[in-house]
Amino acid sequence: MKHQRLLSYVRRAVDDYKMINSGDKIAVGLSGGKDSVCLLLALSDLRRFYPNKFDICAVTVSLGFDGTDFSAMNSLCEKLNVDYHVVETDIGDIIFNERKETNPCSLCAKMRKGALNDKAEELGCNKIALGHNRDDITETFMMSLIFEARINTFAPVSYLDRKKLYSIRPLMYVPEKEIKGYISKNELTIVKNPCPANGNTKRQEIKDLLYDLGKKYDNLDGKIFSAIQRSHIKGWDKE
Repeated sequence: MKHQRLLSYVRRAVDDYKMINSGDKIAVGLSGGKDSVCLLLALSDLRRFYPNKFDICAVTVSLGFDGTDFSAMNSLCEKLNVDYHVVETDIGDIIFNERKETNPCSLCAKMRKGALNDKAEELGCNKIALGHNRDDITETFMMSLIFEARINTFAPVSYLDRKKLYSIRPLMYVPEKEIKGYISKNELTIVKNPCPANGNTKRQEIKDLLYDLGKKYDNLDGKIFSAIQRSHIKGWDKE
């Protein structure tokens, strides 16, 4: 995927769901993974020419695992002229050593989001940009359906009243395979996920299921995503 194609995806999402207004200060959730790196690069470039002028900063929530090195993210932010902040936490220790969670992902996500929200509020941001791609959205839809018996997934834009913060998902139209291709083609450094549960989760089960079904049914992921867009799930109706 070329950079202009990435920008095109992001610009369309931002326009379709009115994600960015003039004067916004947006905290980009920068885990160091492929999605968040693409998100940071796209928004950093978009701010140069988008008619609604906005500013960004980058925030990494460290889970406290030994050996995790975010120096490459610091270098990237310096190159892009983006303020970078690392929030140190003991989330990893709490989940895996103290609580010994057998299904840690949900709690971890809530704790990480809480730490990110607190830092964004401290920095005076009114929005948080999250790196969920199109596959994440379809997988979450299937997880809700299969494991929770409900029709739901991430919204393009959501509002946290308690913090007066909006969450936006500018990568919502970008397929994961194109993000992987973009990272590889541009030889970008990413931070390896240090979580002990990585690759052994309910999300991975659904990812594998959709992959297998996709070999049998043409454009299955695209059809599921189109169904989500037409479903009137909260937050998905365009104004």
